[in-house]
Amino acid sequence: MKTQGVHRLALACAAALACGAVAAAGLKIQMPPETAALKVAPGSELAAGQCGTCHSADYVSTQPRDKPFAFWKAEVEKMRKVYGAPIADENITPLAEYLTKAYGKEQSK
Repeated sequence: MKTQGVHRLALACAAALACGAVAAAGLKIQMPPETAALKVAPGSELAAGQCGTCHSADYVSTQPRDKPFAFWKAEVEKMRKVYGAPIADENITPLAEYLTKAYGKEQSK
């Protein structure tokens, strides 16, 4: 009986050490390669830098089409307020303008 307790303690210690080693090494997450790109237009570089930190270009391209500026501005503000996207105040309007022109009501066909 006593040896079972020692074995359990040894296993518990080994597991704790293994978990500590993983935590000390840091968790690394490898994102899959991007399979899409944002439409090239004035503001696309800003959008790639701001939007691409949180999601793929595919996410943008799957949003409803033909939406006006107000829709896209609300989407950008939602990304910041609800999801915590690091978007500065001065970038909200330029991002919404780009999204409206590239994907929204004003898109060139």
